[in-house]
Amino acid sequence: MTSQAATQQAATPQAANGPATDNTSSAVDATPTAADSRDIAEYALRLGDDALVLAQRMGEWVSHAPELEEDVALTNIGLDLLGQARALLGYAGSLTGRTEDELAYFRSDLEFRCAHLMCLPRGDFAATIGRMLVVAAYQWELYERLSESADEALAGIARKAVKEVAYHLEHARMWTLRLGDGTDESHRRMQVAIDDLWPLVDELFRTDELEQQLASAGIAVDSSALRGPFDALIDPILADATLTRPDVPPAAGGGRHGRPSEHLGHLLAEMQVLARQFPGASW
Repeated sequence: MTSQAATQQAATPQAANGPATDNTSSAVDATPTAADSRDIAEYALRLGDDALVLAQRMGEWVSHAPELEEDVALTNIGLDLLGQARALLGYAGSLTGRTEDELAYFRSDLEFRCAHLMCLPRGDFAATIGRMLVVAAYQWELYERLSESADEALAGIARKAVKEVAYHLEHARMWTLRLGDGTDESHRRMQVAIDDLWPLVDELFRTDELEQQLASAGIAVDSSALRGPFDALIDPILADATLTRPDVPPAAGGGRHGRPSEHLGHLLAEMQVLARQFPGASW
């Protein structure tokens, strides 16, 4: 992270109020049953796939950002997401006998569990900022709560991730204000970006039986409980940026349950090609 990025992170209310590194979980150490392990692995896989696919999209901005400093910032954000993906997929793999590379490179799109929002094509800069704003706000609310998980591995991953996501959120907020309340053209592009992605936002907050069971055990976070805090975080930012929150019906989604976005297959074909051409290779 650049020195300016570090300064921005330290200045954000989210970063300042987020869980401290040494704020360890009060959970008791327990070895989950085989069934619990599979459920926890599935939950970690969902979060890890979100981070991995979005990291890939962020990587598409390398050498394409509107200015050099922003090129570095977007690259660093992508690397943060990739680090989160590695931690989550590594943990999921440890519970199922697979490696993080096997999970990343040798699953089909039907086996991925990411939300459709993560799969949207890169789009223009406004589209990237709009998605970053929404995802970072969602992830910040998620990881803040997951840092208190009864599962020590998930709690540890979340405590690190919430600090990174606080910077992502502040960076996206800054650019949303700059574009939304800027020129007529930048405002138009930012509003189009929010309009286009908004039908996919609802999927982030849909829960299911697996998640509810893990949440009841103090392991996972009930996604549906995050919608109110998310709205309270996002709405003032949109208002300050003179942007209108869309009133549109939600898209069907289904990425958590093996119904992938139409865009995911194309992304994986590019991301996985080298590993599939040379399986087992190391360098």
